[in-house]
Amino acid sequence: MSEPNASLASEELVDPLPALERAVKERPDDAKALVALANHYWLIGAGPEAVGDLASRAIASDPENRGAWHLWALAESNPRERVARWQQVSSRFPQDQLAKANLADNAASLAGAEHDYQAVDLAIDTYEELLATAEHPDQRVALEKAIKTLKGWKF
Repeated sequence: MSEPNASLASEELVDPLPALERAVKERPDDAKALVALANHYWLIGAGPEAVGDLASRAIASDPENRGAWHLWALAESNPRERVARWQQVSSRFPQDQLAKANLADNAASLAGAEHDYQAVDLAIDTYEELLATAEHPDQRVALEKAIKTLKGWKF
């Protein structure tokens, strides 16, 4: 009797990259195609420039495409500018909890790296916003711990 996943392991996986690149070439203003290719590039480590370019094109094509905005923010390599981008995404999509989490995490990272109290405050405020709507106990515990830790930071 074979393992349930044995057939999956023996199947050849098809690289989606050629199809994604072809879709963008055929439909250069299709935000979904641009985001799919940008996401694939991100996952294979193609570099922030390629991802950022595709994400920017997707935003220009469809300003309401949250995936494009997320990839645009992720692609910024400068920590301070990346925080600013996550602030823009969070402002544009106020219900986007993932954008807020990324904003808080990036602000905390910036604060630690640059001993920046304004970034600490931004991280705390954003984590507190997330805590106000957190429904899962483990999520609440993690957010409370992060807030407590950041409030204790002294540089």
